[in-house]
Amino acid sequence: MGIVEVVRGGVVESRHNVDVAVTDAQGVLVASTGDVHGLTFLRSAAKPLQALPLVEEGIVDRFGLTVEELALCCASHEGEPEHVRAVRSILSKAGADESLLRCGPHLPFSSAASKVIVASGGVAERVHNNCSGKHAGMLALAIGMGWDPMDYHEADHPVQRRMMQEMERWTGLPAEEISTGVDGCGVVCFAVELASMATAFARFAVAARPDGPAERVVSAMTTHPFMVGGTGRTCTDVMSQARGRVFVKVGAEGVYAAGVPETGFGVAIKVSDGGRRAVEVALVRVLSELGALDGADVIALAPHANPMVDNTLGEIVGEVRARFDLTRGAA
Repeated sequence: MGIVEVVRGGVVESRHNVDVAVTDAQGVLVASTGDVHGLTFLRSAAKPLQALPLVEEGIVDRFGLTVEELALCCASHEGEPEHVRAVRSILSKAGADESLLRCGPHLPFSSAASKVIVASGGVAERVHNNCSGKHAGMLALAIGMGWDPMDYHEADHPVQRRMMQEMERWTGLPAEEISTGVDGCGVVCFAVELASMATAFARFAVAARPDGPAERVVSAMTTHPFMVGGTGRTCTDVMSQARGRVFVKVGAEGVYAAGVPETGFGVAIKVSDGGRRAVEVALVRVLSELGALDGADVIALAPHANPMVDNTLGEIVGEVRARFDLTRGAA
């Protein structure tokens, strides 16, 4: 099992256990550490797969969604003004009212954006939800396909049935082998073995090589990474630095997934205690080991690869660091 350590004064203060699976598109395990068979919810890491029907069914072209708006459909965004404007634009183009959104309201994750709203006497709205891009995309899909847009988040709605079909398609598993739950934003979320999650991203990476629907989703994410996350976010900064060599997507509770189109590898990472600070460090370490990021990239991504621990005086008092190597071949 991999370890991410938190060090203070030269003493290891905390440890996070990390599981990693790297597979090819055939599901062959090419590198790993820890348990690759643990049942793991993708949570928001599934969003690129869930955005694909918007391209395949012609919804993006029919409603004139921009590349930035398609990227936002894959996002767990910070709720910055650019994100909110794009959500409202998608809804407007699809002819959907904001009241149809079934994600709950919360203030933006961005502290700066949140402070502006509070200072102006505003309130949290559904468009500020970090998953509002996905929800706007799902509403656009429902309207474009002629489905009743009401309650599109329910498991028996055609939108969510289509999401299950995408999970079956990319993992190669039948629906009865895919566990489900309710995500934080209210829609169905999916759980598979960590290796199956990696396989889904490997297959998506391979599908993104030629000009086609998957390539449009991946290109949107990698050419407009700000829309996928926001200011200071690991996903945004990694894709900005990698310049198309890799696409990555965070999921809640210590999950990250990635695809490397050049090699056709997929990556799935799970931190057992759900620690986001650990999974971000692990992501950069894994991508570095796979050659998707080089030494200069890792240096540029130091705030994510090896973040410093400071105190209220602004003094550097420690660090967070990865302490593992991948084992090549089958576990």
